[in-house]
Amino acid sequence: MFKIDTEANAIVPLKTRTFGELGFRERSNLQEWIAKHPHCLGEELLIIQKEFAGFSETNERLDLLAIDKQGSLVLIENKLDDTGRDVTWQALKYASYCAGLSKEQVRRIFQEYIDRTQPGADARNLLAEFLEEDDYEEIIVNKGVTQRIMLIAANFRKEVTSTVLWLLNFKLRVQCFKVTPYSMGEQHFLSIEQIIPTKDVEEFMIGINEKARDEVEGVAEEKNRHRVRREFWAEALPAMNSKSTLFQNISPGTSSWIAAGSGMRGVLFNLVAGRAYARAELYIDRGDRDENKFIFDTLFSKREAIEHAFGMSLNWERLDERRASRIKAEKEGNIFDRNQWPAMIEFMTNAMVKMEATLREPLTELGRVLRSRKEN
Repeated sequence: MFKIDTEANAIVPLKTRTFGELGFRERSNLQEWIAKHPHCLGEELLIIQKEFAGFSETNERLDLLAIDKQGSLVLIENKLDDTGRDVTWQALKYASYCAGLSKEQVRRIFQEYIDRTQPGADARNLLAEFLEEDDYEEIIVNKGVTQRIMLIAANFRKEVTSTVLWLLNFKLRVQCFKVTPYSMGEQHFLSIEQIIPTKDVEEFMIGINEKARDEVEGVAEEKNRHRVRREFWAEALPAMNSKSTLFQNISPGTSSWIAAGSGMRGVLFNLVAGRAYARAELYIDRGDRDENKFIFDTLFSKREAIEHAFGMSLNWERLDERRASRIKAEKEGNIFDRNQWPAMIEFMTNAMVKMEATLREPLTELGRVLRSRKEN
């Protein structure tokens, strides 16, 4: 690795070091660096536990447990200057242990972690946000044999790389990252390079693996969920349109929600139906966190008058751990139980009519305030 000296129009070599001679340790240094910046491994990962020891009847500990954007568990094993001979066997054992974790167990594991690192945050919300689902009930985590392994070390023994290359033939997703520390004076630098598989080969293998998994697992379930949602909205929209023109230009879709504009950019009236609830909500996300919270806080300051006009209490969710905020009226319900549809639709449509009528004027006033703030 070289430093570019623009004044001399030259490159200056950095000194290659070892973690040992620099005094860095596996757990307190390398593991912490990765936990704080998991994207250094080339993708978005959500760390859900450190030093995971939830393996029944063993005293073994996995360095880092994460989730990728597809909801697969990612097991990360860190070694410093040498992998040792048994790291692949150790990682495979961990993968087999984690293969049996249910969605609820994963949530509990993550909640234990964020109770230490982000007190007050909720694992359900963070998982749903990371996996880009509005509803925690809709996310899929640790499905089938989708567990992944990442091995990180300064040097990989031949018996390790040979084993990993052999495992790749069986569509197991194992990656090796070579980490190298460098120094220049008192400054230290770190290089992280994926060496197995090379990136272009990995992308090809990921495509094959995901296609095979999609063909074998979950396709029928996904199609059924989409069909049920479309049928639900096909019944809900006429009921809604008989009471209001808010959703008159909306067509039935396959998502768990349908949205209509409020007259303010990024502030939407949503009807939402999932496995556990039916709700009408005002969802606030203009792309700017401070602006979202200002809108929410302004409306919240008028809570008593708003709820009096609405006719019942509302759930006010500032969602401090997220960019967006929302105000909702909600009842229990399951979109996949057709017997519950009439009651769900009646509640949602009545609540939305009241919500639009109650919030239309405060939102109009807020729009004037925001425009005035920008002009000034």
